[in-house]
Amino acid sequence: MWVQALKRVVVGSPIPTSLAKHERLSRATGLAIFASDALSSVAYASEEIFLALVLAGTAALATSVPIALGIAVLIGIVVTSFRQSILAYPQGGGAYVVTRENLGRSPSLVAGAALLIDYVLTVAVSVAAGIAAVTSAFPGLYPYRVGLGVLGLALITVGNLRGVRESGRLFALPTYLFIASYALLIGWGTIQWLIGSPAAPAPPVPGTQELTLFLALRAFASGCAALTGIEAVSDGVPAFRPPEAHNARAVLAVLGGILIALFLGITFLAHAYGLAPVVGETINSQLARRVFGGTPLYFLVQAATTLILVLAANTSFADFPRLAYFLARDRFLPRQFTSRGDRLAYSNGILILALLSALLLVVFAADTHALIPLYAVGVFLSFTLKQAGMVRYWLRKRGAGWPFRALVNGTGAATTGVVLVIIAATKFTHGAWMVIALIPGLVWIFLAIHRHYEDVALQLSVDGLRPDPPPAPPIVLVLVGDVHRGVLAALRYARALSPAARAIYVEMDPDHTRRLEDRWATWGSGTPLVVLRSPYRSVVGALLQYLDHLQQQAPDQLVTIILPEFVPARFWQHLLHNQTALLIKGSLLFRQGVIVTNVPYHLKGRRSPAGPP
Repeated sequence: MWVQALKRVVVGSPIPTSLAKHERLSRATGLAIFASDALSSVAYASEEIFLALVLAGTAALATSVPIALGIAVLIGIVVTSFRQSILAYPQGGGAYVVTRENLGRSPSLVAGAALLIDYVLTVAVSVAAGIAAVTSAFPGLYPYRVGLGVLGLALITVGNLRGVRESGRLFALPTYLFIASYALLIGWGTIQWLIGSPAAPAPPVPGTQELTLFLALRAFASGCAALTGIEAVSDGVPAFRPPEAHNARAVLAVLGGILIALFLGITFLAHAYGLAPVVGETINSQLARRVFGGTPLYFLVQAATTLILVLAANTSFADFPRLAYFLARDRFLPRQFTSRGDRLAYSNGILILALLSALLLVVFAADTHALIPLYAVGVFLSFTLKQAGMVRYWLRKRGAGWPFRALVNGTGAATTGVVLVIIAATKFTHGAWMVIALIPGLVWIFLAIHRHYEDVALQLSVDGLRPDPPPAPPIVLVLVGDVHRGVLAALRYARALSPAARAIYVEMDPDHTRRLEDRWATWGSGTPLVVLRSPYRSVVGALLQYLDHLQQQAPDQLVTIILPEFVPARFWQHLLHNQTALLIKGSLLFRQGVIVTNVPYHLKGRRSPAGPP
């Protein structure tokens, strides 16, 4: 079929389950996949600090350096703490798993809801920021930013649907190109600053408010976007090659070091060069233009920034489906999220993430600064719950060096908890309230789904069930609208089920009824034909009334309705026929004691030789 052929071209040929272990990641590929989100935040975290501080005037931008140092210390604390969780949970220690096993169900659902929201926001923010880097270099593309963002998102989705290993190969080059180009930018920019060659900074601009503690905390909260994505490595430990935990800890340490160096380097140089936020161009673009001028190196930095930002969404595409799998496995999300696709990827989670992220891009017009206030609340909430869970883990398990390990995780929990309060307080009116309100709503949905699955399991359980007596023969009805080959095939099937089968016809036109009865006498094989009158021309209504009558007379008997259906040779030809069978199936779906069976009759692409009607 052409749909399957197109799927093979886009997604690729199926991969057998036996090759799942061969799809594991090396350290180099793992860094490319799991570090892209955290490293990409370097492209906008410093600018978010500047955007908050500039409200107090350009003189207040000097505060950006100590704020960045504080965030760097926070990165170090979180990385150290998460390395502990990898040690304790080598099978994958995401916030949901750690919190569930150590703090209980309710905190784990809060962590799961916070992370799911954050993963969607990560994709939207990364793609929007990547498009902003493009429009900074090519302002003429600014009106098309939403379309470009959706296109980039579609390409990432296809890459992930093709499977883990291919997506790693696809995203390795942009990640390492970004690291190399920014190392060159920071290195050459520092040399120019040391020899005093940078141009004089712009004249001071007064602010609209004073540099208060609240404003500084708001700048700190905005800059904490630099920490988003750090948890990806500890969540994805099973994706690494053996020894999984050892490789994941090494990748996380390297990621932390690179992230701190790039973040501090960009923030310091942006302040040293006297840069300030301007409409239409990012701080990073201004810095690259100042360091490299209009040379190809400037466009290389912008291209690398665009690629890493657009592809940073891949971290969420790796972790959102995996978290959805854990929640679905525990019956808090639909079971469809536990299924792997043809390429060993959790395709349903990937598609849902893509759709939700595309919706955010359209609603917020692919504006990074409009999305950032919603960001990081879920991150630090999950950070805090996870590290608090790790403290409980060490207190329960103890083992070698447990007091020190508990102290490390306790320090991390306290630190991220304080940052969570700061972010919630300083960004509440700027959009954080939406995330804070959405998390309880998601938890309620999780619990409703769980109650449904528990109720289904209880009602389907055979524990304590006594065998039923032999059932009475079913009542078999064949719904006919005319006499043709499809009806005769259905009639043969019905008579095989029960010699007492009867045909049902809903009358719309008395003249047609008379012609049908004449033909039925020839082709009906002695099966009785019951004609139902329908003054309001409703097939479904007349059939339901007849079923009510049958079930009142024989409440213990099953009723089987046989629906003859001819299937056209071309898919578009379905549109040329009415969908009565579909309406009947929909109306009887929730009716107890009624079984609906389709008997398809497949038509050929061309008319076959004449034969019986």
